[in-house]
Amino acid sequence: MSHQYQMDFPVSWDELHRNARALSLRLLDKGPWKGIIAITRGGLVPAAILAREMDIRLIDTICVVSYGKSDKGGTQARQGELNVLKTVEGDGEGMLLVDDLVDTGKTARYVRELLPKAHFATLYAKPAGKPLVDTFITEVSQDTWIRFPWDMAYTFATPLADQEK
Repeated sequence: MSHQYQMDFPVSWDELHRNARALSLRLLDKGPWKGIIAITRGGLVPAAILAREMDIRLIDTICVVSYGKSDKGGTQARQGELNVLKTVEGDGEGMLLVDDLVDTGKTARYVRELLPKAHFATLYAKPAGKPLVDTFITEVSQDTWIRFPWDMAYTFATPLADQEK
């Protein structure tokens, strides 16, 4: 976690699934939807849950890389240059554009320009990117690093009383 992130927000699989189902409920009445466009990689899991809950069978991806590897092999907490690996045809009309979160809005701004008629939905939104999203579930502060379940491993945690101060 870089110095710009002061808080940590771990998300469990159960919480992620619950939030994706809540997002589905909000989106059902806004349809009908032709399909889903997931922003890879973060949007893949929420898109799969939305597709199931909303009975949507057409799923495509837009593949954008905005976080890179640090010198130590971990994920950078700061967004780098966008690298588009795959895009989609059309303007997004009738489609749900899905990502796990909107952070600074850099990726969101890019995909909104490509797909201006898509309905953009995320599970989590930070203030800098929130205006670019049509529907989201949870707002978190800009200085919070969201730890998704696919980025974490279960490990032993030392009891607080046993930790050095």
